[in-house]
Amino acid sequence: MIAVVDYEAGNLKSVETALSYLGADFFISSDPEKLAGADKMLFPGVGEAAAAMAVLRKTGLDRVIREFAESGKPLMGICLGSQILFGHSEESDTECLGILPGRVRQFSSDMGLKIPHMGWNTLHHTNHPLFKDIPQEKSFYFVHSYYVEAENPSDVIGTSDYGINFTAAVARGNVMATQFHPEKSGEWGLKILKNFMDYRG
Repeated sequence: MIAVVDYEAGNLKSVETALSYLGADFFISSDPEKLAGADKMLFPGVGEAAAAMAVLRKTGLDRVIREFAESGKPLMGICLGSQILFGHSEESDTECLGILPGRVRQFSSDMGLKIPHMGWNTLHHTNHPLFKDIPQEKSFYFVHSYYVEAENPSDVIGTSDYGINFTAAVARGNVMATQFHPEKSGEWGLKILKNFMDYRG
């Protein structure tokens, strides 16, 4: 059973639609006890880091997510959810969950590119189980003004280019995350979600 965290910052409808299409056994909840009892956790997010962290702290979901990560059960962050798994975000100078070592940086306006980075972009990835049977250089859907900077390069499992080569996916043990939205990324995005459903570590 997959728990999808509801903390007023998730793009829950598209996640729900994708998981239903895949026949996943899942539920959406903000109940800490119910979330803690799941086998896997999806942590999506759209919005602003400080506002999201304020809700997580107010509801106690910050503790639930940390404890879930520490339990060894599979946890996957998406977009804002991936960013706030890290220690600190430049967005509103926000202290985040600190589950993964690193920080979140803002794309520079000096690149001469439109910020946020929005739309389809190609992904180069490692052979992590999340990308099983997914060819290189397939396109995925991004909407973000910030990107993660992992402290440990070995945690980076996917990169993309937008003025700079930036981290698009990370994994450390049972915790993994994508900056792009697999639930909005067509066939290959659905395959990533299916790989997460099948993930055994």
